[in-house]
Amino acid sequence: MADQHLKGHLVVEKNAVIGIITAALKEALDQQGLAIPDSITEDTVLVGKDATLDSLGVVSLIVEVEQALEQQHDVAVTLASDKAMSAKHSPFRTIGVLADHVLETIKEGAAHG
Repeated sequence: MADQHLKGHLVVEKNAVIGIITAALKEALDQQGLAIPDSITEDTVLVGKDATLDSLGVVSLIVEVEQALEQQHDVAVTLASDKAMSAKHSPFRTIGVLADHVLETIKEGAAHG
């Protein structure tokens, strides 16, 4: 699963982003001494009702994802922007929603970069 280049910018595939988020979730749960669910999917709830993480865990997750994107894909993004934090529907609800947010943030950065 190779990354693709689009107009000179790196485009990270959604499956790669989901893998990064899943690994970061496991790391955040481990750091908090919480059990890692047997099944982690795109529908795994990160925040809100039935959340897997508390607010500190979410911050840890976001930092882990940002660092992994930079280390593994040479992509620098800020996921917890004012726009994201004030969105009507949190971009951190589930792994799938967060993956879409990551990809959108990368795309916006490429458009402005």
